Amino acid sequence: MLRDYVREYKPKSYLFEGQFDNGHYSSRSAQTVFNSTFKKMGLPPTISFHSLTATPFTCFEQGTDIKYIQELLGHNDIKTTLRYTHVSKKELGKIQSPIDKILGGKKLS
Repeated sequence: MLRDYVREYKPKSYLFEGQFDNGHYSSRSAQTVFNSTFKKMGLPPTISFHSLTATPFTCFEQGTDIKYIQELLGHNDIKTTLRYTHVSKKELGKIQSPIDKILGGKKLS
C-alpha cells in the first residue's frame, strides 16, 4: 500500500505531505484522521492521539531500557529521548532505599 501511495502521490519532502507544497502534514490533520479511524474501529475513547507519543514512555515506566526506546524512536542522542521522559509519582513511590530494604519496613526508634 505504501509503494502504491508513493507512486501515485510522489511525495517530495515528507512521506505524508500537507496541503501546501513541500509542507508536512499538520498535527491537527493527523489528529483528525487518527480520531476518525479509531472511532470507525470501535476502540475505547480512552485511547487518544497523545497515546501515540506516550506509548514509548509507558514502556520506559514498565522497565524497558531507555537505550531500546532511543533506538525505536530513531534518536541519535540519548538526551533527545530523555527530554521526553517524565517521572511518574506512582513509580517514584515504589522506590525503596537500601536502608528500608534492610530494615524490612521496621522503624528506627
